[in-house]
Amino acid sequence: MKRAAIFIAPGFEEVEALTPADVLNRAGAEVELISVTEDKSVTGAHGLTIVCDRVFEGKPIDEKDILILPGGMPGAKNLQSHTKLTDLLKKYNDQKKWIGAICAAPMIIGELGFLQNRKATCFPGFEHHLKGAHHYPVPAITDGHIITGRGIGAAIEFSLEIISNLYGANKASELRERMVVPRLADQ
Repeated sequence: MKRAAIFIAPGFEEVEALTPADVLNRAGAEVELISVTEDKSVTGAHGLTIVCDRVFEGKPIDEKDILILPGGMPGAKNLQSHTKLTDLLKKYNDQKKWIGAICAAPMIIGELGFLQNRKATCFPGFEHHLKGAHHYPVPAITDGHIITGRGIGAAIEFSLEIISNLYGANKASELRERMVVPRLADQ
């Protein structure tokens, strides 16, 4: 069973956090929503409060197949300022383990230098944070062990890109069909 962690900070973009959680769950993954605050309840950028599975502090984060960073403001900045999270991201990057970031969140991994000479996408206006990356204004893109997504409108494509990488293209195609997600024109 694949295991994913989605990190949640105040001001997170609700759709960008919950869509990957839902799609991964449909694929059979074990998904853990992890609050980077001292409280399991976290309010998003649009006033929706969710209850996470746990808080970051306390017990260590078990090994995951992927770490996922939703965007939203100030959510992405709040994730970026969490030192223990950025330390964990550095460890995963050094080990070439999957990292996903969508919308404003690619700025976190861009500023950490993970996107140097990689293809990446992000929310329009955040391209300058993608240090050394080759920016593509597409819904979702993978380069090596890094998956980035453009924004809320790309949340399903970002999630299916994750599924394609973790489970294979056939599983992603099966989920696309079951969820009635139309193929993009260039696919």
